Amino acid sequence: MQSFLSAVPQAAAIWLIILLVLAVAVATARVPRAFTPAAEAEEKENRLATELEAAAREASVTAGRRRAEWLAAQEAVESAWTAYEEADRTARRVSAATAYPLMSRRRKPGENVDRQRYLHRAATELCRTQDLSIGQLNDVYAHRGWNPRLHPVQQEPVLRNAARTYRLDAYRRAVAKEQAAWRGAEAAAETLRNLRAEAAAARLRDPAAEPADQHWWTEQWTPAELPAAA
Repeated sequence: MQSFLSAVPQAAAIWLIILLVLAVAVATARVPRAFTPAAEAEEKENRLATELEAAAREASVTAGRRRAEWLAAQEAVESAWTAYEEADRTARRVSAATAYPLMSRRRKPGENVDRQRYLHRAATELCRTQDLSIGQLNDVYAHRGWNPRLHPVQQEPVLRNAARTYRLDAYRRAVAKEQAAWRGAEAAAETLRNLRAEAAAARLRDPAAEPADQHWWTEQWTPAELPAAA
């Protein structure tokens, strides 16, 4: 009994020490970790690199979309030029075939109406095939700059010349749109290059950066996202 009573203070002291150690550990875990200047700089660089990488991923999507728009604009230019060449060949052929003047004769009753109907029908068909614009068709029906009393043989080269003019204007508009699309694609690609370079530099400044992150970064450079020289 005396031995037991003499051991009680020692046991109590041991438990008190254990409880004190546990309390210190819990308090230490709950207290925010004090960052050293080096640790703060490392955390800042890591956060900056993460944000730049996220921005680069968004810029990559934008660059891909702008490149697709530019490629589509290139195809539109080629199609517009092909259409213009066809309209030019047709206009030249019709003009050559109708170069000789018609013999003047008295018109039959109602012939002017028939000529007008021919003009309207032919112009509508050209507009349907996108060889004339809606504005040009409206001018035909309103007889603004158009003579509905001309013979159909005389109307045909006039219509074909108008179609050639429209196709040339369409080609020029397509070229302007393609150039604007190229500038947009080039600007998006430049933004993407800058973001990736900044993110790579931030990762290199971060001493805790893992080689896997740098390998991932290398794989993000895809030439398909960058526009070729116009």
